[in-house]
Amino acid sequence: MSELPPAASKLAGPKVVALGGGHGLAASLSALRRMAGRLTAVVTVADDGGSSGRLRGELGVLPPGDLRMALAALCGDDDWGRTWARVLQHRFASGGELHNHAAGNLLIVALWELLGGHVEGLDWVARLLGAQGRVLPMSLVPMDIEAIVGTTERLPDGRREIRTVSGQHAVATVEGDVVAVCLVPKDPPACPEAREAIADADWIVLGPGSWFTSVIPHLLVPELRAALTATRARIAVTLNLADEGGETTGFTPEMHLEVLGAYAPELTVDLVIAERSSCPDEKLLRRIAGEMGAELVVADVALGDGTARHDPELLGAVYAETLGAPRTSGGLSTRPGARLRA
Repeated sequence: MSELPPAASKLAGPKVVALGGGHGLAASLSALRRMAGRLTAVVTVADDGGSSGRLRGELGVLPPGDLRMALAALCGDDDWGRTWARVLQHRFASGGELHNHAAGNLLIVALWELLGGHVEGLDWVARLLGAQGRVLPMSLVPMDIEAIVGTTERLPDGRREIRTVSGQHAVATVEGDVVAVCLVPKDPPACPEAREAIADADWIVLGPGSWFTSVIPHLLVPELRAALTATRARIAVTLNLADEGGETTGFTPEMHLEVLGAYAPELTVDLVIAERSSCPDEKLLRRIAGEMGAELVVADVALGDGTARHDPELLGAVYAETLGAPRTSGGLSTRPGARLRA
């Protein structure tokens, strides 16, 4: 194999920490790597399905799938980056035990076993890829997501049947209305490097992504939630382009914000980014965002192919225009609209 490439050059942009998981976080990272000076992804570790679930169950490791997707999203657009992104995402097809395992999952777990550290292993993968950023787990222990779900149909007396659903995959695809979610174990420790990145950031980006299984879990880790409320960084929320069948069926853009506010009422949001075609009631969304302390930016950020996916270039351009200059030693940028935190 060729020699490892030198570390990716730093852009003259802000220090950004993006929180989430799965395809939503990958979309955000693909956009942010085009403008961030230093980019860190903090990733959920509750996946219990597919290749990740099998590795987690057999080896007792963190589920590597969402971490792998984040690393692939940080690969550059040159031949090296495109090739390694394909390698990470490649899935084996066979009639045996390797069927549907992602090559990147196996690489990540191998480095964890050889080096004995989750963060160190992920940093080595990032170095191999020439990744334009760093990927960290939100916690160093695997966890599960539990949801309280109400049936969509009511009982004869008008009440709804309530049940508990366990597991990220089950929650993401559940039929019914998700009423609340929690983590098991209840108070998992945060990854120390993730807390440090949040404290040192200029901007924190939440979303897009599966709201109850990729975004909200970060607020359920006590040390992460404390870091998010204590940081002097400004916070941006990137809304989904549509509701997701299962956990957020029927959700409007403002409902996503209301759920976020319910789980972290002390969290001040500075910026909300929404796709123009996904805002049936822009006036209401602007009011809800304003109640959270945020400015609403409505823009064309969808891919435009009929799927509910963000266009990395369009979203990256919006990030470049709205995420301010990096913080100086004297505090946050004082450009118009910037707000200092106590």
